[in-house]
Amino acid sequence: MMAEIRDANLGYLMLAQQMIRSDKAAAIFRLGIGPEIADLLEKLSNPQLLKLAGANMMLARFRFEDDAILGMLTNYNKNGALAQSHAAILMARQPVEQIN
Repeated sequence: MMAEIRDANLGYLMLAQQMIRSDKAAAIFRLGIGPEIADLLEKLSNPQLLKLAGANMMLARFRFEDDAILGMLTNYNKNGALAQSHAAILMARQPVEQIN
């Protein structure tokens, strides 16, 4: 299981870094992170990414704690696009992750 966690972490970190480098503002919104964390992720070297990916915990987490948002994201009715837009609006209201 640890190998799968490492692989998931590495994929997440590489994707996050690519998103940040191509459009930082959009990446901050989509990843739900603050500008400080985005700056740190952007500057990580490949060895640092590998070391961080090897942590024994998942680095990515679900941004929703609310079952209503989960329901909107998994709703496959004919108004799916509207439900996803509404969920995105609700998720945008959530505070970003901060460095403590």
